[in-house]
Amino acid sequence: MQPTLVILAAGIGSRYGGLKQLESVGPGGETIMDYSMYDALRAGFGRAVFVIRPDMEAAFRDTIGQRYERRIPVAYAFQRLEDLPSGFSAPPDRTKPWGTGQAVLAARDEVHEPFAVVNADDFYGANSFAALARFLQQTDVDEQPATYAMVGFTLRETLSAAGSVNRGCCQSTSDGWLERITEITGIERDGADGRHMDTAGVMQKISGDTRVSMNTWGFRPVLFQQLRQLFERFLRDNNAPQTAEFHLPTAVQDAMRAGWARVRVLPTPDVWCGVTHVADKPRVVEMISELVARGQYPRKLWD
Repeated sequence: MQPTLVILAAGIGSRYGGLKQLESVGPGGETIMDYSMYDALRAGFGRAVFVIRPDMEAAFRDTIGQRYERRIPVAYAFQRLEDLPSGFSAPPDRTKPWGTGQAVLAARDEVHEPFAVVNADDFYGANSFAALARFLQQTDVDEQPATYAMVGFTLRETLSAAGSVNRGCCQSTSDGWLERITEITGIERDGADGRHMDTAGVMQKISGDTRVSMNTWGFRPVLFQQLRQLFERFLRDNNAPQTAEFHLPTAVQDAMRAGWARVRVLPTPDVWCGVTHVADKPRVVEMISELVARGQYPRKLWD
């Protein structure tokens, strides 16, 4: 069974100042998503599901979707603020959806096979997609607890010189099983390391060698049942409903803690890059240009 690729493309891009998912970064006008799709097709993914906001559907289909629909079956799922479990309603003063955990949950009616999750505005590299595809094609779908996978990147390679970023910082066993993942917001570059302000207002350093999640996951469909229960718990227990986010890494950590899942950390030699801030774009353009020059990608992806 060919796995499905779920691409999270609903982000507002507030720090970037626009729909960064539609920005051209390749020599032929390609977006980061184009490179993700190209690598996914080469790795053996058989279907794509884009999670977007309803208000960006027309522009997304016209600009992005059409170029893929001739090459792979494509479906769309919509992340909505009001898409909540029965008995819950959104606070009247909340204006944005509930984070990456809810974004994945939005794809529940479109995905019924093993699937990977990636961000639309992150460049992961061909080896990352190949590792995910191998994992999803080989692991027992009915295994209990469910076995998932995460492609890990090194923190120092994922920081932006233009501003702060959010990262899921990981601890794993010597044989490659994820032990803990902690979502840390507002991480800034500090030389070869990172730093962030903790909840007590104290600046904390994070080693640049820390393994981090870039929302590059391999899952089984049972995840949707787990996310539903965890989302209900999040909504019931949260004391900041106007601003709190249901982060996917935190949800995976909670599933592990409950004994529902275990996560294999997949090593990759690829270097991550992405567009969080406007000033990040030149670095992405330069990196892709170098990969094209080395022959890892054609100058024009979609002839």
